[in-house]
Amino acid sequence: PQSGGTVREDARVRVGLTGGIGAGKSEVARLLASYGAVVVDADAIAREVVEPGTPGLAAVVAEFGAGVLGPDGSLDRAALGRIVFADDERRRALEAIVHPLVAARSAELVAAAPGDAIVVYDVPLLVENGLQDAYPVVVVDAPDEVRLDRLERRGLPRDEARARMAAQATREQRLAVATYVIDNSGDRDALAAQVRALWIALTGTHSG
Repeated sequence: PQSGGTVREDARVRVGLTGGIGAGKSEVARLLASYGAVVVDADAIAREVVEPGTPGLAAVVAEFGAGVLGPDGSLDRAALGRIVFADDERRRALEAIVHPLVAARSAELVAAAPGDAIVVYDVPLLVENGLQDAYPVVVVDAPDEVRLDRLERRGLPRDEARARMAAQATREQRLAVATYVIDNSGDRDALAAQVRALWIALTGTHSG
């Protein structure tokens, strides 16, 4: 990976991991976890804090109406996504509910990690939330057209994929704050090699 700085020296190395939708950030997180990193997944936490019966879900329904619930009472993410990705004001309203809950739970998980762990905070909206100065940043990058093709293969209509990409930071904004860049425009082997190099850089060792 390309390095634009150094990881701070402390027992529990923390890095932020981010990348636009379709860039392949989740695969990088999976590979890092396979090496032993403690991955704190903001997306997973965001789902957890709006599960049925949580204050988070109650707040979302109060803001957006019962139309964002599925038949089983759980959050209908597709229905909510159609609202918030088409309207910046509505998206900000959702973020005002969810982000504080995610931040609090994330802090709990980071604090619970072993003292010598490499903690990777996996945050899709790291740049958008102004977290780039909190720790070194790993950016998973791929050209917009590559990302659109991937999202289309996953079943997301191209216009909807473009709307979601437009709601996020641009590639340039992410790259501007990167300590490390993982180029995921190639194949899985190329990605795996870069993640291995990143792990060596983070740990200072070829073991693990």
